[in-house]
Amino acid sequence: MLRRARLRRIRFHDLRHSTATLLLEQGVELVVIKELLGHAHIGVIAGVYAHVQLHLQRHAIDTLGNALGQGDDAPDDPPTAAVVR
Repeated sequence: MLRRARLRRIRFHDLRHSTATLLLEQGVELVVIKELLGHAHIGVIAGVYAHVQLHLQRHAIDTLGNALGQGDDAPDDPPTAAVVR
């Protein structure tokens, strides 16, 4: 049925991953996402979705740079300063 509809097969886990990623990108706190997904430890969320956190940090740094009139970095440049915990 999926093949006929030209849809790819996805797992329930894929939906959970997409949900967490979208929530993080919308600024939802890690502790809230942890509770929604039923994880016992926030470290699971922080570890698995670290790539999203780095993206959000880059966006925050770019936003601050633009506010200060320093928006000269190329989009793929690494952040000039970031703290990852």
